[in-house]
Amino acid sequence: MGHREDLLEGAKRCLLEKGFVRTTARDIVKESGTNLASIGYHYGSKDALLVQAYVSLIEEMGEGFDPGAAVRSGAPAGSLERFREVWSSIIRSFPESRAVWMLSFELLLVDGDRLPEIRRLLAEAQVQGRSGLIPLFSDVPEDELDQETIASEGRLYQTLLQGLMLQWVFDAESATDADQLTEGLRRVLAAAERA
Repeated sequence: MGHREDLLEGAKRCLLEKGFVRTTARDIVKESGTNLASIGYHYGSKDALLVQAYVSLIEEMGEGFDPGAAVRSGAPAGSLERFREVWSSIIRSFPESRAVWMLSFELLLVDGDRLPEIRRLLAEAQVQGRSGLIPLFSDVPEDELDQETIASEGRLYQTLLQGLMLQWVFDAESATDADQLTEGLRRVLAAAERA
């Protein structure tokens, strides 16, 4: 690995151990075995590096979701069964992802006036996250999604994911499971058909 990759890996470890606010550039340098100048050269700033590290952690967590389980189950794209299978897979990943979710909460609570650059970079990353969720449910490749689908379906799935994350971190025992989420959607759809 080069300095760029070493910095990213070191920053990810620092984030998981110390969080955004308490991680210093010196912490990252110590953890990565690089030097302070490398941060500016490769990432522009410590904050930009930390945001990239956070996005990388989220991507790694997303790779842990097993969309193949829904396909293997024979659940067709767009069906309630696919919806349930995907959410089951996502929820199964929550215990291993707790540190990343806690980091997400820290970021939600960070004062935007103190760290506006982090907020801006994270807002951009959220847009990418929306498009990454849709293929799990629809089998449409991410690069083939239109902006309206990303802005509607992507936002819906992202909102559900963030709500489930909040419930799970707060109290895993009472958090909504995939069956409850799917039954709720089934009832909403049935009511819409009757209207």
